[in-house]
Amino acid sequence: MDVVALIGIGLLTGVTTVLFGFGGGFVAVPVVVWADAALSADAMRVATATSALVMVVNAGFATAVTPRRVLVALRGSGGLLVLLAAGAAIGASAGRLAPATLVRWAFVGYVALTIVDLLLRPGFLRPRTREEARAAAPRQLPALLGAPIGAIAAFLGVGGSVMTVPAARRAGHTMHVATALANPLTLAIALPATVVSLLGAALPTSGGTHVHLVGLVDVGAAAALLVGGLPVIAVLRRRPPRIPDRIYARAYVGLLALVALAMLVSGDQG
Repeated sequence: MDVVALIGIGLLTGVTTVLFGFGGGFVAVPVVVWADAALSADAMRVATATSALVMVVNAGFATAVTPRRVLVALRGSGGLLVLLAAGAAIGASAGRLAPATLVRWAFVGYVALTIVDLLLRPGFLRPRTREEARAAAPRQLPALLGAPIGAIAAFLGVGGSVMTVPAARRAGHTMHVATALANPLTLAIALPATVVSLLGAALPTSGGTHVHLVGLVDVGAAAALLVGGLPVIAVLRRRPPRIPDRIYARAYVGLLALVALAMLVSGDQG
């Protein structure tokens, strides 16, 4: 894929990082699979590793520019962050060994199941009434969720927001807060996953692929995505759009559906 196209898609990763807490992972995986289709089955491994690096930078920057009054909701969540990181290290290591086809279909399957869950199970699409909001303050995410969320997210290269955003919303947070909190949680997952990916042995590539790997990371694709994404994060964090909560939640579900479709299309082309 042309570098200019990757930079353009990087703009989208910046938007999804701020608005949906994705850190770029859900966008980066299908895009890098498409960009590195010359690697054949190994493109999925490279995509998940490259996605992890993109998420470290995007989520770290988004967290740094998030207002402290929002991040205070994570106070006392040290155990959750540690277990997210531990699970991520395990999931990233497993992803290196698993068949690429398994990772691809696990990605699509998980996103599809998540969409069904968000549509059918109460608590995500329907915002709380004023009476409900006054009756119960937002709750913290259980620390025990950290290890499975981290493992699944790192295995699939998605950063965990597809699990943490719905969980935070059902814990009583608005979409604006839930998506903002997803970025530091994504950082806890993406950092160990990136270390595992960078330190691993690089894949053998032919001279005609034009893919430059460090470990399993396509550094050229990652750089182009970040060039496009970081300025958008800075602008949107400074001037976030005002989106009604109900529309915000529906847009989140719609974006998940587009990502699943993009993965299916990129797989067919690969």
